[in-house]
Amino acid sequence: MAAPVRCMAGSSSIGNTTSFQKKTRSKLVSIPGTRPSVQNGQLLLSSGVSSLDYVIGGGLAVGTLLLVEEDRYDSYSRMLLKYFLAEGVVCGHELFLASARDHPDEIMQELPSPIMDEFASLKTNEGQPQPSDPENPDTMKIAWRYQNQPRVQTALASSLRFGHYYDVSKTMEPELRQTAKYHSFYQLQETPITTGSSPLPSPYHALLKAIQTVIRKEGFDGSTPQSKARNVLRLGLHSLGSALWGDDVCCKDNPANCHALSTFLYALRGLLRTSLSVAMVTVPSHLIQNRAVMGRIIRLSDTAIALESFRGSEKETNPLYKDYHGLLHVRQLPHLNCLSCEVPDTKDLAFKLKRKQFTIERLHLPPDLSETVSRVSKTELAAGCGTTATGNKHLDF
Repeated sequence: MAAPVRCMAGSSSIGNTTSFQKKTRSKLVSIPGTRPSVQNGQLLLSSGVSSLDYVIGGGLAVGTLLLVEEDRYDSYSRMLLKYFLAEGVVCGHELFLASARDHPDEIMQELPSPIMDEFASLKTNEGQPQPSDPENPDTMKIAWRYQNQPRVQTALASSLRFGHYYDVSKTMEPELRQTAKYHSFYQLQETPITTGSSPLPSPYHALLKAIQTVIRKEGFDGSTPQSKARNVLRLGLHSLGSALWGDDVCCKDNPANCHALSTFLYALRGLLRTSLSVAMVTVPSHLIQNRAVMGRIIRLSDTAIALESFRGSEKETNPLYKDYHGLLHVRQLPHLNCLSCEVPDTKDLAFKLKRKQFTIERLHLPPDLSETVSRVSKTELAAGCGTTATGNKHLDF
């Protein structure tokens, strides 16, 4: 065992050569507002809602598509879209917004205002349990044997801060909003084009061509060098599949264009995979009557979530859900550079709109403290345990 050691020492003194080489880290793309994933090394950016980033595995991967199934009144899904765009404005990303109902400029004017850092730190501490004082009798609200049990943590947050916080009660300052480079596509103002043999309707074909033009012209696909530092394109596509887009998937059980939206998403993912861009697409899934079509749409997305609002339903008046405004369903999570996806620690998720902030939390129902709970009397318990079929109260041994 000593001879090899002398041989290695001699060879290292002569030429300082060894068979071991230091492994250097590969150079990652450095873009403001992004970070590499700790699971698969994919470049991530924030959706604007930190709790949503936590649910989907740390953020939105660049080159992927996030599908949001709209609630019935399109209030909370529209809010998620505005969070997504507001995060892009603060991070200096380039924006592309397409809509067929409201003008994109109107949606941009409704973006929430970012919260300063000193107030954001206070926001993260909201909802955290406060230490109980055993000497204070006011803290004994429940049985003493449960006093030292750990409380249920409903807030979803990571140890590393990613993204920004926003105040939905205020709109973003025009000076800050105008600093972002912004492209818009309004379906009602677009000139219909002839699609020829394309399976896409005219609105989808025009939208796909507009996205492709922006990606190539601004150099997000690497075909032309970007004039400034490398940047990311955020695509916000509002309410695809509705009748305003010339699609009948929400009108009939057997629509004539049943493959139009799925074909568009397939082509859109091809553009996203080869460029520094990420898309958020909202779809009115409650209007799509053919569930097979909706299943194809979900499978063609990388990440899919659904928002179920309590407004107008029986759950709105249910005291068990009084602290929440709806449920969040995770339909699909991406499989990127790995065989398995990031699975959230719980599937019972709910969202609520506070006075200034939209948050996603673990669904934690309150305990039943009512005094009208039916209880079995001792005589019934004795009859059930000690009575035989003959009616004797004592067991015969």
